[in-house]
Amino acid sequence: MWFQNILDNNQKILALAPMADMTDSPFCQTVKHIGGCDIVFREMVSSEALVRDNDKTLYMTDFDTAERPIIQQIFGADPLTMAQAAVIVMERSHPDGIDINMGCPVHKITSNFNGCSLMRDADKAGEIVKEMKQAIGDTPLSVKIRLGWNDPDTFKTFIPVLEEAGAQLITVHGRTRAQGYSGVADWNRIAEAKHIATVPLLANGDVFTPELVSKALEVTGADGVMIGRGSLGNPWFFSLAKAGEGNESVSIEKRVQMILYHLDLHLAHYGEKGIVTFRKHLGWYMKSQSLGQNIPGIKQFRGQLVQASSRQEVVDILNTLH
Repeated sequence: MWFQNILDNNQKILALAPMADMTDSPFCQTVKHIGGCDIVFREMVSSEALVRDNDKTLYMTDFDTAERPIIQQIFGADPLTMAQAAVIVMERSHPDGIDINMGCPVHKITSNFNGCSLMRDADKAGEIVKEMKQAIGDTPLSVKIRLGWNDPDTFKTFIPVLEEAGAQLITVHGRTRAQGYSGVADWNRIAEAKHIATVPLLANGDVFTPELVSKALEVTGADGVMIGRGSLGNPWFFSLAKAGEGNESVSIEKRVQMILYHLDLHLAHYGEKGIVTFRKHLGWYMKSQSLGQNIPGIKQFRGQLVQASSRQEVVDILNTLH
């Protein structure tokens, strides 16, 4: 597997997590442009929508070569539909791998037995992995899970099922579905998962700052870390983590420059409506946690930016930060 080459060089994997409505092509390109990110996991797409030839969903699987290596995440509950969807993605976009979502805790997803609901039925989960692996052949297949649905020890019996069915990389988020994103991610249980797994395993959950990457790796013993919310508004996260630096090491000038770089990619990808859909990113960029600096009036700037209606308006507001 190509990702094994990273581990064989005595390195740990730093991966960008798949986040709905966030890890689209422009954001992933921005992260890779800055550097430090080894693998990009693109936001989940519906297997049902893919087999129905839904244009919007198909477009979501398109990416720029600068994002490679890239793994496309798919969610669904029917083994044959999931397998068919994986083939559709491979033939259209040619990603470097396919990932199965068995970790999403959101009711909209789990109510249809998608996402983390699959952790309540190991046999079905295994069947999905088996069918998808057979469908995509030599292309790597990974799975993202949680500790369990309600029981935080479900992973102990679940991981072997996934591996036997053909999973070649597993990511474990350190919470149950019942916890959602509340409480604290249990890194110690992820360490247990690492001892159980025979394939590479990534740790996920509560790695909110670059400085926490080394701590997460130390506690879990994982082969790498998947970064989610910590990267929002902070595409420098990966390069900072590898350099052993914190958020405060990136100047405001550099941040403004990269925000505009990201904005231009976003507008090129989405057209005129992109200025509206980019507002969520502007909000994240202006959060003090992402900036890593105490900027007076940051809340006011944030309020202005998320109402901006043109690129020039964004530029004018950002220029007042200098």
